[in-house]
Formats: sequence, structure tokens, C-alpha cells
Amino acid sequence: MPSPLFVVDAFTSRPFAGNPAAVCLLEGERESAWMQKVAAEMNLSETAFVVSRADGTSAPQARGGPHQDGDFGLRWFTPAVEVDLCGHATLASAHVLFDTGRVRPDAVLRFHTRSGVLTAKRDGAAIALDFPAYAVDEAPAPAGLQAALRYERAAWTGRARSDAFVELATEAELRALSPDFAALAKVDVRAVIVTARASTAGFDFASRFFAPRVGVAEDPVTGSAHCALGTFWAARLGKTAMTAYQASSRGGVVHVRSEGGRTQLGGEAVVVTRGEIFV
Repeated sequence: MPSPLFVVDAFTSRPFAGNPAAVCLLEGERESAWMQKVAAEMNLSETAFVVSRADGTSAPQARGGPHQDGDFGLRWFTPAVEVDLCGHATLASAHVLFDTGRVRPDAVLRFHTRSGVLTAKRDGAAIALDFPAYAVDEAPAPAGLQAALRYERAAWTGRARSDAFVELATEAELRALSPDFAALAKVDVRAVIVTARASTAGFDFASRFFAPRVGVAEDPVTGSAHCALGTFWAARLGKTAMTAYQASSRGGVVHVRSEGGRTQLGGEAVVVTRGEIFV
């Protein structure tokens, strides 16, 4: 049976900006190897697979009506690997479920994932996600990172779980980065978060995210990175609610609230493609 398949631009209010994610809606579980092949075929930074839970916690109403609550299984794949957490593909998945009427407009969605239960709900034109908060600890930059990223001097370096974390002195330096991706793929980290205090009006901080080791040279907008960025900048700026800009070529806006040991991420999304997968 064909499965609905969408491409959604996340963390943006206009098409061809933000971060594109594929969202595949499944009626039942599929093998991991099949999901990985679909993600490789889509060749986007993430493909999300959403499956209705059939364990009694989320029973669809008769005749294809909206779900009575909002429990779904959710998995994310880059073209190369499955990942533990992805913000923009979660936002995209929630947007598809609301946009297609598969859930009530006032539903609180509960996504059961490798990172626990993540919730999503409408917040005006945006969708609000409840995600973990990640600590950022000071640490030396890994060997080869500075040469691969091609920055002159870091204001601060650290580690956020398995990712390297680099603060630069200015947003201009951040935007000017032109990494050597072949060299960066050899650095012994899963990915690299680079950030700076924003000089652009209306934003608190800016960032970029590089992950060539997992098949994503530069991710346009990375929700999961803001689980660490929110923690870091809340402490630096002395505030819990912040507006962030990810300064990739596509660009994207993430509203971040860091408090109570959790990270609230907010953003809009736009469906740009609708179709089906037949295999």
C-alpha cells in the first residue's frame, strides 16, 4: 500500500528557506533497512517516519477521522544513519499531522522516540516542541577542528554530548566560515555546533551546524543543536526566552526557551511537496 510522503521546509514561514525534511506517514512498522534506503533516496538532511501507535494509546476514530489523542512513533534518518534526535523533522512531522487533519487542531502530539517522549502543539501560526536540555561543558577543541573549520581564534570551546561546540567572537566571523568538509569529516566528533552572539537586530544568538560524518555537510537549521545552544546562551545572556538565527545559506528562525531542565523550540513550517512512496 502506498505511504503518503511530504517534503516540508521547517523553521521558516516561506518555501525554499529553513530546513527541508521528508515526512513519511506509515500505517505500521517497517524495517530499519527500508527506512534507511528511503532516506538515502530522498537525500535530505533528515527523513522522518511517523507511525500511528496501535497499542491502545492512540486509536484513530472511525472512517479516517482525527486521532482522539496524539501518540505516534517517530524515527529520523539522515541519508547515512539513524539519529537519536532531530528538531526540524519533528516540527515537519507535527506540521503534516495538523495540516492534513490527521489530528485535532488542539491536540498535544506525543512522539515516542529514541530520545523519549517529545511533545508538539500549535502555538498560533507556529508549532511549539518540548525537547531535552543538553549541558555544554568547557573542553579543548578536538585535534584538527580549527584547521578544518578555518577559524582564526575561538572565544570559547566545549562539548555538548558527542558534538564539539565553538563560540566565535562575532556573528560576522560565524557567517564567513568556509570549512574544509573532507578534513572536518576526519575530526573525532559526531558534529560541530558553532555559535556567536547576534549582531543582527531581533536575534539573541546565531549558529551554524556541520556534520559531514553523518552525511550532512552543513545542516540548514538544526533544532536539536538548540537543546545545547539554549542552555549555553541562557547562562551567557541571563534570560530564558531567546530568538535564534541559524546562518546557513537557506537560513531559519528558532524561538528558544530554556528553563526547568527542558528546551522549548518554536517555529513555523511550509509543505512544498506532497506525494506517495509505492515500495
